[in-house]
Amino acid sequence: MPKVLRTTWPLLVLLMVLSGCTINRDIMFKTPTDFEFDAMPDSIDPKFKIQINDALQFRLFANDGFKMIDLVSQGGQEAQRNLMRNTFSYMVEFDGLVKLPLVGRIYLAGMDLRTAEMHLEDLYTQYYNRPFVQLSISNRRVVVFPGGGGDAKVVNLENNNTTLLEVIGDAGGIARRGRAGRVKLFRRNLQGTRDVFMFDMSDIDGLKYADIVMQGDDVVYIEPNPELVRELLYDVTPIITLLTTTVLVIGLVRGFQ
Repeated sequence: MPKVLRTTWPLLVLLMVLSGCTINRDIMFKTPTDFEFDAMPDSIDPKFKIQINDALQFRLFANDGFKMIDLVSQGGQEAQRNLMRNTFSYMVEFDGLVKLPLVGRIYLAGMDLRTAEMHLEDLYTQYYNRPFVQLSISNRRVVVFPGGGGDAKVVNLENNNTTLLEVIGDAGGIARRGRAGRVKLFRRNLQGTRDVFMFDMSDIDGLKYADIVMQGDDVVYIEPNPELVRELLYDVTPIITLLTTTVLVIGLVRGFQ
């Protein structure tokens, strides 16, 4: 029997090394211990900001929006169709500019919606009497990894002030494997790269991060806890079974001899 073990031991070691590569391979975005995360500003702006690749829903009316009120007052499906016919969609391009009728290419990236509306109303005063501008964004979403390892959910931002805590709640909360002390946020900046923030929400001091307003195209990643023992047993069990079977077969062969 010792000779059998000496013969199969190199095979056992090789299989364990190869299978070790599967342990916790569902953990993403690992950062080294000396990684420098970006610092979140002390004063968090609660306003939703226009970003590159946003799809802007644009409405423009004269006389402080009198026609829009008139359409709404009509009621019924016909009024809704007339209102939609006055709604146009424009994309915020890679350089932060939006191409709009009459005024041309206007830089809106980084503005909150109300500031952008006021800016456009000023530009359209040379073409309309008391212009009224309405802006909304139709393609806002956040990808949330709640900490289960391989699970994720795309959360649509229905409101302009949707918070970090709300999108985590919409994704089902922090998973059982999730580490509340390592919540990472990847946010695209105006340079086209992503800032990387990390929050510790494991105690009451992390409540200040819960109210951070989500921006379009944010990624929230809750780091999972490594399951070394379970996955190691999962990987080693077939090897033990193979070894036991091999020893049994060799024993049976020797018995027949």
